[in-house]
Amino acid sequence: MSVKNLNFTHNGLSGEIHIPGDKSISHRSIMFGSIAKGKTVVKNFLAGEDCLSTIACFRKLGVKIEHENQTVIIHGEGMDALKEPEEVLDVGNSGTTIRLIMGILSGRPFHSVLIGDSSIGKRPMTRVVGPLKEMGAKIEGRQSGEFTPLSVTGGELESITYTLPVASAQVKSAIILAGLQAKGTTKIIEPEKTRDHTERMIHAFSGKVSNDNGMISVEGGQSFKATNLIVPGDISSAAFFLAAGAIVPNSKIVLKNVGLNPTRTGIIDVLKEMGAKMTIEPYESNGHEEPAGDIFIETSELKGVTIDGEMIPRLIDEIPIIALLSTQATGKTIIKDAQELKVKETNRIDTVVNELKKLGANIEATDDGMIIEGQTSLSGGTVESYGDHRIGMMLSIASLISDGDIELYQPDAIAVSYPSFFDHIDHLLVK
Repeated sequence: MSVKNLNFTHNGLSGEIHIPGDKSISHRSIMFGSIAKGKTVVKNFLAGEDCLSTIACFRKLGVKIEHENQTVIIHGEGMDALKEPEEVLDVGNSGTTIRLIMGILSGRPFHSVLIGDSSIGKRPMTRVVGPLKEMGAKIEGRQSGEFTPLSVTGGELESITYTLPVASAQVKSAIILAGLQAKGTTKIIEPEKTRDHTERMIHAFSGKVSNDNGMISVEGGQSFKATNLIVPGDISSAAFFLAAGAIVPNSKIVLKNVGLNPTRTGIIDVLKEMGAKMTIEPYESNGHEEPAGDIFIETSELKGVTIDGEMIPRLIDEIPIIALLSTQATGKTIIKDAQELKVKETNRIDTVVNELKKLGANIEATDDGMIIEGQTSLSGGTVESYGDHRIGMMLSIASLISDGDIELYQPDAIAVSYPSFFDHIDHLLVK
């Protein structure tokens, strides 16, 4: 098992960095480029392991995809041109890939098998399998389709009206992608608004989808036209440096080209409520459907807050770093209604609490979140990412304010979403 010693000698953080491309948007750019007709060019693509898994899967489905650095060219021939794969489709560690590709495969008249790594093998799939089977797809897997490997035999689909039992952009997107191939109009009712990258991507590729007060409607039988995309920086990746800028003494940094999709900016709202010194300069025109801008942040005196309800889907991936932020805030921070954390790459409630406790944090787990008492000095220690990129990045940022060295086991997991993470830390350190 790999290990990294985190011992950053510094006098604060200064300078600017360009945040890598948004992971969610990068995934979807490959998928829609593959089912559109024509040449799609994607710039600022996130060349992390998760997104590379998506490219590999669509190549096995017969799509010609060229990839060099942060530029991807997809030669799409339409949904009907996808071919039965001769090999198993391996999604690696990517929950987005497996759940969304199931929606596409459900309407294709051939058989596919989906597998992933050991983490994917533990993540529940019935929340996606259920509605897709209701539409007419034949999907089988371990424990009645709960776990991989999954066998998908697609074909003619019927439209459905489906109420999401939990707010999940992945489940919503899988149903939308199936609905694009179904007879009639598929309708999805969201209990709370989730990230809308799939809907924006449909519009970018000249398709149609509507949202009427939380009811999303999509017509079957649509075709898509190739387009050019510029992927904004991933706000979930930016969150780690937003936190660092706020809690590392003597810091003042700029994060360039950060995605500002309002369904994803919960972290910004929380930082503002906590009292962070932060300003945002949105771009007037950025050449794509997703809003973006530059974020300036500096060392701040933070106070505890309560995070719950409709805010949770807008920052579900940022909760690990918010927990670290909260250890440096005055007073109590309460995070609740976040049961979804239990079915991420790890049970993030348990892993966040356990690992931060090792560093001296005053933090307790609850059934649906956690309670953090601040302000607490953090010590050094030995911690583990458990193969979860966001846990690994959170613990790495913790090392910037800890009193001693931190040894991080499984640091390689960070490459899933942020291959240049440690280079960016080194770039910002004032030495």
